[in-house]
Amino acid sequence: MDECICTVCGYTYDPAQGDPDSGVEPGTPFKDIAADWVCPVCGATKEEFEAQ
Repeated sequence: MDECICTVCGYTYDPAQGDPDSGVEPGTPFKDIAADWVCPVCGATKEEFEAQ
């Protein structure tokens, strides 16, 4: 699974870790995160992320 980086603040979404604070379980691929999910650091939308 590929990591994705926020182009606004540099936060890296790691699928192995997920984002439990936002309800995203570990092992969730970025493409499977809900469309309304936002960066937990800066609030950027999924569209602001790029695959690494």
